[in-house]
Amino acid sequence: MYLLWRLLPLYQTVLTVLLHILTPFIISALIAYLLHPVIEKLHQCNFPRWFAIIGIYIVFFGLSGYLLYKAFPVLLHQLRDLNANLPAFMEQYRSAIYGLYERTAYLPESVHDRMDLLFYRVEEFIGHLLTSVVEQAAKLMDIIILAAVIPVLVFYMLKDFDLIRKVVSGLTPEKYRDDGRKLCLEIDKSLGNYIRGQLLVCLFVSLTTYGFLWLIGMRYPLLLAVIMGVTNIIPYFGPILGAIPAVVIAFTISYKMVVYVVIAVFIVQIIEGNLLSPFIVGKSIDIHPILIIFALLAGGEVGGIIGMILAVPLLTILKVILFHIHRFRAAD
Repeated sequence: MYLLWRLLPLYQTVLTVLLHILTPFIISALIAYLLHPVIEKLHQCNFPRWFAIIGIYIVFFGLSGYLLYKAFPVLLHQLRDLNANLPAFMEQYRSAIYGLYERTAYLPESVHDRMDLLFYRVEEFIGHLLTSVVEQAAKLMDIIILAAVIPVLVFYMLKDFDLIRKVVSGLTPEKYRDDGRKLCLEIDKSLGNYIRGQLLVCLFVSLTTYGFLWLIGMRYPLLLAVIMGVTNIIPYFGPILGAIPAVVIAFTISYKMVVYVVIAVFIVQIIEGNLLSPFIVGKSIDIHPILIIFALLAGGEVGGIIGMILAVPLLTILKVILFHIHRFRAAD
């Protein structure tokens, strides 16, 4: 592993090209994996598989199109407004920081140094976030190509799911075929429930956050709600990352708005963490929180935000594989 890491510059370009090519297949496989139980239920009700897939596509694209028709203009308007008011927000932010310094002039200089470091890190994080958004927006053509290719790949993956499973099973040595099938079923039971549950929880967080932010009169409620819903897929750290943009923007409005935003986020997380997640996600992964936090920190160090999103699913797969190997050796 150490030698592979040291030789990474020699084959990094090849890996980058392969990842770029495989990205639509990986995304399509994930979508097909999530939709497969629904297709199987419809197929068991005597619907042809192709008809069930087309029906799911019509419902999905119909709802998505309607939501985009209603929400996209609002989201685009909020993005443009945020971009136009960004200089004013920065000026308000500097004024608020200056006022905070004046009100805390009696504190020791070491406290002000700590405050400087905290504000610098917040500004650095926001700068990296904005840079990342701009870089992703510059890859608009790649996103359009993905949006065109992925539905076709998902259709064929769902339609020929049994064929793909037979091919994979045939490539597996006969000695390990039964154990491999059991392993896949165990991974599916843990990972599938977790991913589907997390997506439902993220949808709930987006909707409730939008409602709370709209009620308190916060600016850009839809944009901030989408950010909080997406980041909520990261356990423990996701709600904090998602709340940072809302708190920063509220800070440029008033201290009262900061308090309202923090209370709104706190209420949403209480509902999500104590009522929703235990019932929807439940104990689908059954991993101790210490291991989850360790995986999140390791994933963040290796792959940033993407690494943190993938950390728990990869840890779940690793856990199932290790338990399966342990039972396999015990049986021998």
